[in-house]
Amino acid sequence: MGSGKSVVSAMLAQKTGIEFVELDEYIEKKCGMSVATIFATKGELYFRKIERELFLEFLQDTSRELIISTGGGTPCYYNNHELLQAEGVVSIYLKSTIDTLTQRLDKEKQSRPLIAHLDIEGLREFIAKHLFDRSFYYNQATFKVAVDTKSVEEIVSEIVSLLV
Repeated sequence: MGSGKSVVSAMLAQKTGIEFVELDEYIEKKCGMSVATIFATKGELYFRKIERELFLEFLQDTSRELIISTGGGTPCYYNNHELLQAEGVVSIYLKSTIDTLTQRLDKEKQSRPLIAHLDIEGLREFIAKHLFDRSFYYNQATFKVAVDTKSVEEIVSEIVSLLV
């Protein structure tokens, strides 16, 4: 959350001409409700099951190239991190520091139900805990791109150069 996955993925798709899918948005369309509502009414396990099924569908569709912007938790459930290491799949971890993520997310807390209630220290702790818990999965990505001091354009250019 806050690393720029959606923005970077959209610009990467535009630059490369590859189709782009925002996994959380796709889940919302399929379920007819927001991710926040799914979590609140059906629970996280239900969400993760649906996320896994739809993610797997995209990965198994070899008829087209796709850029999939996953949610931050996607690699951490089931064996999704292993799917990201499959032949023909390239995964990219947009790596940010706790400070950068705290600054970014503090500005948009109200649009993010999981963190809306947190003060700045609570937000910092939330981010630190999630990065610690998820680092094993994130660090298995094909490529890691540090994003803290870079513009979206610079990040996309770096990714394009890695993919050549």
